Amino acid sequence: MKQEPNTLFDTILHRILRVPYRLYVREYQAPSNPTATLVLIHGLGNSSEAWQELARLVPSNVRVIAVDMLGFGRSPKPRWVTYNIAVQARAVAHTVLRLRLTQRPIVVGHSMGSLVAIELARRFPLVLRQLVLCSPPLYKSTADEWVGREKILKDFYKLVMKYPEQFEKIVPLAGKLGIVSQAFNVKGEIAKVYIAALESSIINQSSLDDIRKLQLPITIVYGVLDPVVIGPYMAQLGKEKENIAVKKLIVGHEINGIYVGLLAGELKKILGQ
Repeated sequence: MKQEPNTLFDTILHRILRVPYRLYVREYQAPSNPTATLVLIHGLGNSSEAWQELARLVPSNVRVIAVDMLGFGRSPKPRWVTYNIAVQARAVAHTVLRLRLTQRPIVVGHSMGSLVAIELARRFPLVLRQLVLCSPPLYKSTADEWVGREKILKDFYKLVMKYPEQFEKIVPLAGKLGIVSQAFNVKGEIAKVYIAALESSIINQSSLDDIRKLQLPITIVYGVLDPVVIGPYMAQLGKEKENIAVKKLIVGHEINGIYVGLLAGELKKILGQ
């Protein structure tokens, strides 16, 4: 696991001058003349490895790029960073711009990655072609507004934050049951990042408000068996916004099993292939 050195240079460059970190990039496909470019952003606790199955099903003439979000996978893991959506979006934007893409990318985000995708579109609306949001955990902007199922989720998230070592112990079982992907990792230092991101990106968020202000094409894909997605919010967005298409699938939260094939099918429709 790569650790960001706590050097004076790092402090000046990233903390004082606020230069975004450059993330690890995994390029699954790099055709010479791509018909489109996909930028894949994983969910909380995962890494770019989580997209392996999906990448194999994407047409070979499409460029496929996945990033490790800040604090996860092979990307830097600075201890001082607040792992909120804004920080993640700035790092993703900085990294993707350095790739000098020749096309406006379609950004595909899963779970927390979908919230980062929304923030990218909010900050850089003319740079992106389209968003595909998979299993987006969109909640009311303040935890005080949460009622019903949202209240239950809030209490669960707080429990995870209070006892992270217990959560880490049940992850292997969750992987065997298919609840989390094989790339899911909250061991060691990553557990601290996971807790920080859970609080600053999932519990405290404005993504549900922000997505309503976006004008670019958006496809939301979610599962009726997903315990962390509020289905009525998805349906409401589809009714309110002409630019948002909502696809409801009989799947859970993680992109594994039949979810992979169904999502690949949706992407092929979007790509016109």
